[in-house]
Amino acid sequence: MKMTGNTILVTGGTSGIGRALAAAFHSRDNRVIVTGRRQALLDQIVAERPGLIGLPLDIDDPASLQRLSGRLRDEFPELNVLIANAGISRSEDMTSDVWDASDAEAIVRTNILGVLRTTAALLPILKRQPDATIIATSSNLAFVPRADFPTYCASKAFLHSWLQSLRHQLRKRPVAVLELAPPYVQTELTGAQQASDSRAMPLAAYVAEVMQLLELGAHPNGEVLVERDRARRWAERDGRYEATFAAMNPV
Repeated sequence: MKMTGNTILVTGGTSGIGRALAAAFHSRDNRVIVTGRRQALLDQIVAERPGLIGLPLDIDDPASLQRLSGRLRDEFPELNVLIANAGISRSEDMTSDVWDASDAEAIVRTNILGVLRTTAALLPILKRQPDATIIATSSNLAFVPRADFPTYCASKAFLHSWLQSLRHQLRKRPVAVLELAPPYVQTELTGAQQASDSRAMPLAAYVAEVMQLLELGAHPNGEVLVERDRARRWAERDGRYEATFAAMNPV
């Protein structure tokens, strides 16, 4: 993908990886639109970065997405990059007598249906552009799961598979389909403690490496993998899956 002169929409752009990617692309002379549920955060981001655009979107609400897509068609018909980044993560204890599927359903709505609905709403705009890109955020946990986050990991494995099919179907269209599969990064995805966890990759370092890979076009098979991603990505191929799973999920 080209790195400047784009009009980019970032869902889940008010925090974490989405916010950092939005800032990185905005610094490279792209028009960047961030979406999120919380208007106060959108206002804060726009105030910090004049020229960046904040639009409200509840990814779980089809009507909210319909309003957004209509506005994009009218006001930003040149939109050529979608970064589908919105996602949630929750641990689940399926051994508990009070466990139910409510957290799992919420994760599926946001992480799976949110990406599918957003892509479906914006693909007609993207297909009209001479050079368009869809980037979706999956996870390193798509390849080897953490058992205490079962539905989160499964939702990202779904995206990994689905993006391959989308990429194949769009192979004759000028729409690239890329997948980010972040390792454990210092964000607040699982809570405030993750943002300062020394075991996690610093957010700025992750985004800097991603931007470098995008600039170099170093994403074979559409997968944008930073160095920390690689061991887990290829654990099964290299005969290390069982050992990796055991290390991540001690008895």
